[in-house]
Amino acid sequence: MANKSQQTRSARAAGRRHPLATVALIMVGLLGTGGAYALFTTSASAESAAAADEAQIEQGSKLFAANCATCHGAALQGTSQGPTLIGVGAASVDFQVGTGRMPLAATGPQGEQKPVQFTEEQTAALAAYVASLAPGPAIPAQQYLEGEDVAVGAELFRINCAMCHNVAGAGGALTEGKFAPALGGVAPVHVYEAMITGPQNMPVFNDQNISPEDKANIISYLQYLDDTPAVGGFGLGNLGPVSEGLFIWIFGLGAIVGITIWLTAKSN
Repeated sequence: MANKSQQTRSARAAGRRHPLATVALIMVGLLGTGGAYALFTTSASAESAAAADEAQIEQGSKLFAANCATCHGAALQGTSQGPTLIGVGAASVDFQVGTGRMPLAATGPQGEQKPVQFTEEQTAALAAYVASLAPGPAIPAQQYLEGEDVAVGAELFRINCAMCHNVAGAGGALTEGKFAPALGGVAPVHVYEAMITGPQNMPVFNDQNISPEDKANIISYLQYLDDTPAVGGFGLGNLGPVSEGLFIWIFGLGAIVGITIWLTAKSN
């Protein structure tokens, strides 16, 4: 009887759960449920984002067909009226459309900036559509639009940009009726996009020519010019030392000669 009682107690002890078994089961259940929920929500978010991208591209396709295909071709292949857009990327579209240069108001030596004809949403849709057909430069992230070294940006601007845009960013004339536009008040994103896409007569400054950080420094220099008044007084349009010297020769010396003649005539 004693042996039988001991065997019964041993069997009950063997069948009894460990005190932590329940906690372990709950943890496994929670982890399984959480993992399944995370997987489901991630998949749902990805599907929603994909659907949103497709809707944006579809909107851009319709806008392109209605406003751009006549000159650039239905498949972006280009025509005698406009260049191909295959491979120009979202950055080029955002610059040209976002600054009002496109669509063109009239043919000429170059597209001039004018009031924007599309909303930001429509511009983004056009950029997404063009970028979906072939790879190209993307619209820059915010981190590349705010430089940390204005002095470096000023030096880089003088070396790479001032010969066309003037050291103060006032713009200048080029050949055959073309011109480098003034850079005052231009949005940082459009300055960056111009550097990486090379619109019209501007060369392309890729990351091997000027790093993204240095592009941001150039943008900071241009913003410094916008925010800082001319410390030397009247800027005369920021046309440079030649025009300023000519102004002094014509008006300054002219005034001195006029005063001299007046004093001589008065003494006589």
